[in-house]
Amino acid sequence: MALNVYLSGEIHTDWREEIISACNDLDVSFQAPVTNHAASDDCGVAILGAEADKYWHDHKGAMVNAIRTRKGIQDADVVVVRFGEKYKQWNAAFDAGFAAALGKSLIVVHGADHQHALKEVDAAALAVTDEPAKVADILRYVLTSNLP
Repeated sequence: MALNVYLSGEIHTDWREEIISACNDLDVSFQAPVTNHAASDDCGVAILGAEADKYWHDHKGAMVNAIRTRKGIQDADVVVVRFGEKYKQWNAAFDAGFAAALGKSLIVVHGADHQHALKEVDAAALAVTDEPAKVADILRYVLTSNLP
């Protein structure tokens, strides 16, 4: 069995690399959004033209990024969504809802301080953890039946 995993969520830590590295011996392919914050914010105006109004600047970027995000989530067997400590990741919550609506297997990662705010997101997930390493353990178990 092989898995296609989409890694959504915060872009300020190396959690994606931690999971990918821990799964290097498994038949897993990983996809993710653009994690270069400036490129992600400015892709719409860089490609489609400048906007004087910040709303339209952000809107163009969101639409261009949505092409990649939708494709990644639709093609995924498993969607992992990480909510970081520093910022409110509304886009991550949207991605979790989109994945749930598509019936994707969803793994959510966040700290204890987000438990109440994310209770509905957590209820849609098949697993909720506070550590990226546990995501790798879940993927290893799914593919090999081996416990950590």
